Amino acid sequence: MFNHRFDETPNNRVVFHWFLLSFSGGCINSGGFLATGRFVSHVTGFATLFGVDIMTHQIEAALGILSVPLFFLLGAFIAGLMIDRPIYHGNKPHFDWVMGLSALCLFLAASGGELLHFGIFGESRLKQSYLLLVLLCLACGLQNGAITSSSGRSVRTTHLTGLTTDLGLGLARVLTLDTHKSGFAKEVRANYLRIGSILAFIFGSAVGAWIFLKVGYRGFVFSGLIAAYAAWHGRKAKYVIAH
Repeated sequence: MFNHRFDETPNNRVVFHWFLLSFSGGCINSGGFLATGRFVSHVTGFATLFGVDIMTHQIEAALGILSVPLFFLLGAFIAGLMIDRPIYHGNKPHFDWVMGLSALCLFLAASGGELLHFGIFGESRLKQSYLLLVLLCLACGLQNGAITSSSGRSVRTTHLTGLTTDLGLGLARVLTLDTHKSGFAKEVRANYLRIGSILAFIFGSAVGAWIFLKVGYRGFVFSGLIAAYAAWHGRKAKYVIAH
């Protein structure tokens, strides 16, 4: 789960884990949108909302919404400190800690929602749902940082913009490269993986929407369990990579 790259031939188990985390990213984004009316697994939406709020003279809301994606950044920063930094110094990377923190954020989101700290599911305002947005952005930043770092910056699991761009470029390369050269086969394989990840995210969004419409905030437990599963695998991977 934590040591695959596009330029390698991953086994089916690695591919499944990658798609599973993309699926979970779709679930989180779907749940965040249904709960708060805002997408949470990428920064673009918050930047757009900030611009809209500024131009409609909602300064307090603009400042509030601008601060939320900083927690996505914080999650990625923590992942860098716990994964990239130890690897650079020849120590064991803490994949399990990072994904464990992501799972904790999602479990806190579920429990806080059930205790009505974030308001009624689907009807909460920014002031009520602010902490929920923080937890979800932090969880996504941690997960995306962990996978991006451990995959040599070739894999994203919480948003599709970069993958879609890579897919477009990859399709162009397939039309350009000589079919008999090794680079062609690698690019074809990478494109299949990119398409699979995009489809997994979309499928996760659909399944997540169904779950959240049924159980409300408790739906975050589902993605929390996936993150906990990844943390368990991360504990095994840290010893393999360290040696």
